[in-house]
Amino acid sequence: MADPWLTIIGIGEDGLAGLSEASRKALAKAETVFGGERHLALADVGGRGRPWPVPFDADVVLSCRGRPTAVLASGDPFWYGAGAGLAEKLDASEWTAHPALSTFSHVAARLGWRLEAMTCLGLHAAPFERLVPHLARAARIVCLVRDGKAAGDLAKWLGERGWGTSTLWTLAALGGPRESIAEHRADSYAGDLAGNLIAVAIEARGAQGIPRSSGLSDDLFVHDGQITKRPVRALALSALAPCPGERLWDIGAGSGSISVEWALCGGTAIAVEARDDRAANIRSNAEAFGLAHRITVIAGTAPEALAALEAPDAVFIGGGLDGAMFDAIWSRLASGARLVAHSVTLETEALLGELHRRHGGELMRVEIAHAAPLGRYRSWEASRPLVQWSVVR
Repeated sequence: MADPWLTIIGIGEDGLAGLSEASRKALAKAETVFGGERHLALADVGGRGRPWPVPFDADVVLSCRGRPTAVLASGDPFWYGAGAGLAEKLDASEWTAHPALSTFSHVAARLGWRLEAMTCLGLHAAPFERLVPHLARAARIVCLVRDGKAAGDLAKWLGERGWGTSTLWTLAALGGPRESIAEHRADSYAGDLAGNLIAVAIEARGAQGIPRSSGLSDDLFVHDGQITKRPVRALALSALAPCPGERLWDIGAGSGSISVEWALCGGTAIAVEARDDRAANIRSNAEAFGLAHRITVIAGTAPEALAALEAPDAVFIGGGLDGAMFDAIWSRLASGARLVAHSVTLETEALLGELHRRHGGELMRVEIAHAAPLGRYRSWEASRPLVQWSVVR
């Protein structure tokens, strides 16, 4: 088999001195070397260097297909680097890689943290809200950010959300002669590292993180009253049984609370909502929880809005189910997919009873009452009874 034409090389702040022999040989052989301007300068490749276009476009490398080519990336190219984006476009025989120490490894080595216990995030182009699911007391989080200004913005963001007492380290040019590390308190950060690529390490203190149990407080969501309430949502999520990497159809999503809790478990959700104002609430909630990349909002109604979607692993129908919608959804489900439907009307309850008779599953009637004032005393204030049908295809 011919040698791969592309070599993906991880490079650190120590430049050529830190490269392995295999990396140096590949770099010397390459006719063209792609990388950031900083990487090209560290490797001293001269006229063979081609800086990455902005925005990044992996396809420019393919123009050199078949000719000896190298790509330079920071540290480990497959950890928030260019490596995977390139490998996905190539056959395995076309490329090889020589990674270096990642920034996360450098941070762990400088601070004495257990690498396996750290949360590692790339926030170069992602919103700080991606931190939300990971923030908890004493959590250790390392973020790659664009520059020193972004580090200051992140410190301000933490302070505004109750995490201002967190300890924050800024770490720049790790592993090289210009390495710098500084410790701060988030709410008094006043660093000035503008222009430097930087990592920020956080030891979180202050507020309380998001609970990991199903059924988050309704107050955490933007809604107009159309929300699957906390205890009912916990029952629905238990039946939906979310798993990382799975896809949910959340039909008649309302506030998107089911989609949010599903995505917090590591899955992706497609929230279908007919009303534009409620669709806006879903987007707002997805952004606030740092889950906009995991929740897709579709303005429309089922089953029409489902026609072009990839089949789901689970479906939640919060209301409005009818026979035609069920038939359209049921026909799309693969073996093992879960469906959970709720009803508060007698008509839909009758339909769920018939579907239970035909398809099995579990049919459950739930009545919930909350203590409320009644004159000088308290009494039970009942919610509408709810029927939940859950079934595995």
